[in-house]
Amino acid sequence: MTRPGRLRAVGTAVAATLLLTAGCTAGGDDPPPAATPSATAAPGAGTPGRTADQVSNPFGAHWDWSRYQQFEPYLRRLAGSATYEEISWCEIERTSGQVDWTGLDEIASRSRELGITLHLKIRTGVCWATGGTARYTRGTANKTESAMPTDLGAYQRFVRSVVQRYGPYGVREYAIENEVNAPSYWAGSPEEYARLVRAAAETIRATDPKARVVDSGISSVAYGMGVADRLVRAGRVPEAIAAYQAYFQRRVGTRGQQIPAVTGEAQLRRALGTETNSRSLRFLAVTESLLTDRTVDVRQVHFYEHFSGVAPLLDYLRATTPPGVPIQAWEVGQFWRDGDGDPASRAAEMVKTVTLLVAGGIGEISWLPLAYNPNNAAGSEVRYGLLDPDGAERDAGRMLAALADAARDATVTPLPAPVAGRLHGVAFVRGGSSTLVLWSASNTPVTVPATPGGRTGAVGSPLGAAGGGTTTVTDVPVLLRADQPVDRILATVR
Repeated sequence: MTRPGRLRAVGTAVAATLLLTAGCTAGGDDPPPAATPSATAAPGAGTPGRTADQVSNPFGAHWDWSRYQQFEPYLRRLAGSATYEEISWCEIERTSGQVDWTGLDEIASRSRELGITLHLKIRTGVCWATGGTARYTRGTANKTESAMPTDLGAYQRFVRSVVQRYGPYGVREYAIENEVNAPSYWAGSPEEYARLVRAAAETIRATDPKARVVDSGISSVAYGMGVADRLVRAGRVPEAIAAYQAYFQRRVGTRGQQIPAVTGEAQLRRALGTETNSRSLRFLAVTESLLTDRTVDVRQVHFYEHFSGVAPLLDYLRATTPPGVPIQAWEVGQFWRDGDGDPASRAAEMVKTVTLLVAGGIGEISWLPLAYNPNNAAGSEVRYGLLDPDGAERDAGRMLAALADAARDATVTPLPAPVAGRLHGVAFVRGGSSTLVLWSASNTPVTVPATPGGRTGAVGSPLGAAGGGTTTVTDVPVLLRADQPVDRILATVR
């Protein structure tokens, strides 16, 4: 996948894979034999012989491996994408010296079979390796927050073993911890986190010079606070208020006074100054310092907001990311407590979100969750899935698969400047063919004149010749494909 600009990632056996995060009981320490490239290409994976560590499709997902049998047919449609798995030192090595890789080996092997690149999030957890007692537990696997290791040398030996073992599977990116701005994920200080990352980065690079170090992925809410805080500090208060309102339009009140309604400067400053949000801003600053000094190679973004929040987020990322640093969105979704949108409108919103992100230079996008889990603690579908719990495709799943087909092995091309005020979207150029994802930038329909050989249709539906030779673009995204350059297709838009 090429992108212009600096801002441009069964059955019972698989049910056992989740035990890697719940702790396994036996297993060898020896790395598995390296897989051969001929075994890594999956049907529809693009270039013949492509290995799983070469991401050729920016649109992927994150899923529950215990339901792999239901999901596997759909996952093959996302070949060429990337996903991640979160692991914990305390869960893989429950007792010092007794390590079990069984579950993670299964995940790494199946990811390669799917033609999907696997990234790893390496967390410590809380156990003998860190001392102390966990304050937070989550989910059926009883995941805990992470704490600083008591012995950094032992931690580095664990990290080295992870890289040695999973490099042969095509793993090349390793994130250190997850959403450290949240106490339920990281018990230490920002300074301790920076120290941990530096120790891990040194080990990762020494073990595999081709590997890349990724930050923890600051939470979606924390990024929104960062967006507003930067604008306030720059004296751009009205812009800060507008960005806050756009970004958090579905979050106000969902966390008490941590995300309050904001209509003026005093309210915004109070919101940014709460203990929780101040902590988030400190961890965001430390993350950016690690990017600036190149301790970290890749910036990881999490985004679960309305698509109108993408523009202020991209503006923030452009201003705070060092030149040449790739940006990947390992967690993208649709947070909407008690959401009442119909499936068609929620699917269209998903298309807009991921399209705006990739047009803005985000290299890899993993939708989370792939499928709604009806047994989640919230008891409702707070984050929208692409599939039903049984693996059946929703409109959103069908549309993401269509985007993956359009983008695989293609060049991401932003829309030309002359149409930017009238159309939103992106183009994927492969060979002499251009596939455009388009929707109107306002409530006014936009007409795209006929293009020789052009075909059009709803995202995820079969494409056909445009009625009357023209394509009318409304606020519902459409696909337009033609064997023409993007500029020529849109040259006479009216």
